[in-house]
Amino acid sequence: YVVESYLALLSRIRGTPLEKAAGLDAVAEAFVAADVLRGQSVQQAMAASAARAAAGKPELAALAREEQDVRQERDALYKILADLLSRPTDQMLPGIVADMQGRVAALDGRHRELRQTLDQRFPDYADLVAPRPAKLEQVRAALRPGEALLSILSTEELTFVWAIPAEGSPSFAAVSVGRREIDRRVRALRKSLDPPDGDLDHLPAFDGQIAHRLYTDLLAPVRDGWQGRKHLLVVAGGALARLPLGLLLTADPMAGGRGLPYARWPWLIRDMAMSQLPSAASLLTLRRMAPGAADRRAFVGFGDPDFAGDGARNRPGSSRGLRAIPLPAGIRERALRGEETQWPRYSEIAPLPDTRDEILALADALKADPKRDVFLGAAASRENVLSGDLSRRRVIAFATHGLLPGELPQVEQPALALANPGGGNHGLLTLDDILGLRLDADWVILSACNTAAGEGEGAEALSGLGRAFFYAGGRALLATHWPVESVSARKLVVGVFAAMAREPEITRAEALRRSILAVMSGSDVYAHPLYWAPYALIGDGGR
Repeated sequence: YVVESYLALLSRIRGTPLEKAAGLDAVAEAFVAADVLRGQSVQQAMAASAARAAAGKPELAALAREEQDVRQERDALYKILADLLSRPTDQMLPGIVADMQGRVAALDGRHRELRQTLDQRFPDYADLVAPRPAKLEQVRAALRPGEALLSILSTEELTFVWAIPAEGSPSFAAVSVGRREIDRRVRALRKSLDPPDGDLDHLPAFDGQIAHRLYTDLLAPVRDGWQGRKHLLVVAGGALARLPLGLLLTADPMAGGRGLPYARWPWLIRDMAMSQLPSAASLLTLRRMAPGAADRRAFVGFGDPDFAGDGARNRPGSSRGLRAIPLPAGIRERALRGEETQWPRYSEIAPLPDTRDEILALADALKADPKRDVFLGAAASRENVLSGDLSRRRVIAFATHGLLPGELPQVEQPALALANPGGGNHGLLTLDDILGLRLDADWVILSACNTAAGEGEGAEALSGLGRAFFYAGGRALLATHWPVESVSARKLVVGVFAAMAREPEITRAEALRRSILAVMSGSDVYAHPLYWAPYALIGDGGR
């Protein structure tokens, strides 16, 4: 509340004698204050990875990783301990509390030792893992020719927008549209991207007028700062974190009373490539990261997991369908009420035959060895992910179902569904598993549902899975905002790397834009944004 009030004050004094008397640049000061409010856990995950990369020596990188893991474990135990100590006296568990306190104390001691060692051998480490909010001029210096950063922050009554180009003057606007109205519009657009019961033959009409109104309110006032640039880096949290801005419309498609087919609508993605960042400071972190090792292998991919656990190949499954786990209507509500429910078994998860073709096509585009670098069916397993050395791969791809907590029994954290190990167990690659991985990847592809935006009010622009892959050592993620349709997903993801193979000098963001346009224009069916808009490039969208 205090920072939001400060932002409103800065917007009011901009250009007045009071701004001059205070000796500050109100737009630049507001930009820093806005960056304080968002993206902190994602920024920390990126910073942790960047610090390890900057260590220079393997033994220092190992020390940095141990310090981060110990700190994370200690902080998690503190939360559990606080919950135990807040319970009524008759529910106290003295033995467990004492054991937990001992473990926390031991982790605290080990953390102090590691930080002292790092302070002596790696003096810049503290600044790297706890970067300060980005200043406007720092962002301009980090941008490359042809790039612009768009920063949007909604408060209770106003939305603040900055457009910062690499060349030229920044643009700023305080728009009289508050957080609740932005949320209402995003929810309305998301409804048209989420067909009832996954019925792709009866898609809701996309509301082009709302998409154009969002463009008019948020981007048009600062167009001088971004128009004509080739790559727009977007920093937006809250409800806007759940909406790819490439599907906004630069004109009203219904003007004049005549509607055009979706393929001819003036989508913003036609004009420029786009990528997302959790905060402005994360751009500085990513642009400072050391490049990956030159001797890495090109690719490793996991797809078409054997959920049934029977080892069968070419299992039946609809080629044209959403990568989502269909649940009986009202099952979650009944479970919350304590009623008896019949959840689908892990072995009953729908197979994803198109993901086999997707992973093989990616391997071909990247000149990888399918026998060595591709894991399909029963081999697309949690065990193979955890036991393989993923630290020597440039591109890592998962083409499967993504699960949110509560979507299936025993799913208590975000996870990727992998092959059924049998014995009544599940094959989930969980958030905790991913945090333990060691990566040095230029790309991590999560060709699954629910892997892009976080949930809830004030959500950060990345899900728990995404944050975990950044922490593990990813530089850029290709993630999804909603369950993707399998055939168009294969075309779009493979198209990204085919475009880069044809023109190695184009940026990641431009390769994604070209693939999106190819899918959009390739078929009237795929012109609806449900098919081409779900993929978000998060992280460094440059080369």
